[in-house]
Amino acid sequence: MIVLGIESSCDETGVAVIDSERGLLSHVLHSQVELHAEYGGVVPELASRDHIRYLLPLTEQALQQAGIDKTALDGVAYTAGPGLIGALMSGAAMARSLAWALQVPAVEVHHMEGHLLAPLLEESSPEFPFIALLVSGGHTLLAEVDGIGRYEIIGQSLDDAAGEAFDKTAKLLGLGYPGGPALAKKAMSGQAGRFSFPRPMTDRPGLDFSFSGLKTFALNTMQEVVSQSDDASMSEQDKSDIALAFEQAVVETLVIKCRRALQQTDCRRLIVAGGVGANRRLRDSLQDMVTGLDGELYFPRVEFCTDNGAMIALAGCLRLMAGQSQALAIEARARWSLQELKPLS
Repeated sequence: MIVLGIESSCDETGVAVIDSERGLLSHVLHSQVELHAEYGGVVPELASRDHIRYLLPLTEQALQQAGIDKTALDGVAYTAGPGLIGALMSGAAMARSLAWALQVPAVEVHHMEGHLLAPLLEESSPEFPFIALLVSGGHTLLAEVDGIGRYEIIGQSLDDAAGEAFDKTAKLLGLGYPGGPALAKKAMSGQAGRFSFPRPMTDRPGLDFSFSGLKTFALNTMQEVVSQSDDASMSEQDKSDIALAFEQAVVETLVIKCRRALQQTDCRRLIVAGGVGANRRLRDSLQDMVTGLDGELYFPRVEFCTDNGAMIALAGCLRLMAGQSQALAIEARARWSLQELKPLS
């Protein structure tokens, strides 16, 4: 089965083509980073308009790279949520119209299921069951995964997601947008041990997260540094040291919770997906932890950690092959729980 996948949940337009027998044939991506940079964050109306501008040319490009005509498609998959409703509707309308014109089935894909299944795009992919850490700009959660559509959320953020905390702290430090990669880069020149940040909710049982307090702790630390400075300002080294302390706190918190999840479920297989999964310190720290437990750790390649069409094409292909599809009506959801998904038989 050959499936076209379209991702448009936020600020990246992704299109990919996957063949159930030959694997991923193509994937193309347009990022809106420059468009939103001057505003310091995503502007929903601008995001929707940009998706409309690029969806058709990217689809044509993906088909050309795959070496197929659109008439060779057996199905179309699209992100139906969660995300920005206008952005979701842009991609869903394009995907559903294309499927109708070609008289092939269309299937809606949960954005986080796409991330969760992204490691299956790799040559070395995990077997079920496993524990999944989904950590991105809008979501941080731990799920016990017994199969496709068989997800039990065992821990999640009670306030800011880890990616949101990265972005907000980077903005406080004046590091620009997108904040996560900028803060990680700044932390590389930081001096370890100068500042000590808390590891929230690690001193109590459970697998939930809370990262909003780290942003406040960073702000208080910055204000203290400024108050002790001769010229009432922070140096670049001050910023690097704060960035490092913040990053270490987030990473160690995630590692502690993942270790706890593996031990509580008696599972030794962990997959990590989502934009924050590209963070090098997190990857290295989780690898050390999992190795110490004689476990297995799986990541998608870095380009598939952030939003992309390949993960949507894969998830959609699996569901289409199981006989699932949607009617002509388009239903996009700003909020959508993973646990509402239908399991594959």
